[in-house]
Amino acid sequence: MSERLTLYSYWRSSAAYRVRIALNLKMLPYDQVPVHLVNNGGEQHDPIYHELNPQELVPVLIDGRRVVRQSMAIIEYLDEAYDGAIKLLPAMIRDRARVRALAQLIGCDVHPLNNLRVMQYLERELAVDAEQRQRWTQHWIREGLRAFEEMLAEHPSTGRYCEGDQPGLADACLIPQVYNAHRFRVDLAPYPTIARIEQACLALPAFDAARPENQPDVPGTA
Repeated sequence: MSERLTLYSYWRSSAAYRVRIALNLKMLPYDQVPVHLVNNGGEQHDPIYHELNPQELVPVLIDGRRVVRQSMAIIEYLDEAYDGAIKLLPAMIRDRARVRALAQLIGCDVHPLNNLRVMQYLERELAVDAEQRQRWTQHWIREGLRAFEEMLAEHPSTGRYCEGDQPGLADACLIPQVYNAHRFRVDLAPYPTIARIEQACLALPAFDAARPENQPDVPGTA
């Protein structure tokens, strides 16, 4: 595991965003290979990339000969394979379970419903117009953030971040979803704990460097 890591990424992908946060928190240097999800019908559908990831999704992490797919698996792999500056999952079993539950609330129940390929299917196959797609996205983001807020508020383990006073897996999943909330004009006023944690996270260089607008493949930077 001595070779430099490579991340196949897209600047606005929530899943890639959470992995970039994890890499930065672990202080692991890496190279990015952009995979544009829209240009030319979507570069993720290229046969060469299909060989790398049969799901035709980003991100994919390359570590030497290892190919790691799925953002949650990548983040846990990084945490187990590299000591890094911090651990992204707590030491205690019950705390790890709580963090995984928060992370999966976003990664399994919210993010997939407003993913690009879902939006494209709604538009192209079901003829759902832009206003209805916007309402769909807002609904599922609100539902997820409402539950996330309740799981954070007044919980004894919630600190400056989702779990105590050190950022980790749950924060890495939350912040990209909050980015999407802003993008789709979801009011964060009903979620004060989430809004507070967002500000604390974005003040950290690891999160700031991972922002979509700070990526090498953001439009207009080529």
